Amino acid sequence: MSLATGMRLGAYEIVAPLGAGGMGQVSRADDTRLNRDVALKVLLDAVVGDPERVARFTREAHVLASLNHPHIAHLYGFEAGAPTAFLVMELVEGPTLADVIHGAPGLPRPETRGRQPRGTSAGSEDPALHVNRPTASLVPNQMDEVRPRMAARYD
Repeated sequence: MSLATGMRLGAYEIVAPLGAGGMGQVSRADDTRLNRDVALKVLLDAVVGDPERVARFTREAHVLASLNHPHIAHLYGFEAGAPTAFLVMELVEGPTLADVIHGAPGLPRPETRGRQPRGTSAGSEDPALHVNRPTASLVPNQMDEVRPRMAARYD
């Protein structure tokens, strides 16, 4: 499902796109029931029809729901069923680690070579957990810690 500004998925109204990947699209949305901003990760139309990929997305939801860590965005909800499937997550705002590394205008460019920001290993202690963390989905804070902006991929 392609998301457009103003479109609604249940109680969530799409505000703006945040990113996209091979399985889905992430958008900023307004939770009209609880009056808060959230991130929605919605599976692409081509993926929703693939039972194996929907099962992987469901596993992602279960893993996220089981984690409670200050460096992992919280899962607020999960919907899976025709015609779409989506995660409702905490919206983590700010420039991404990719923005900082590549020197986006107005951002300080710290020395990043050879350093791993704290928080990138959060949740990876479980050997069954594979996490894909592209720098465009990580948001660093002032203490050199990162939080994922969108859900990671769990196999």
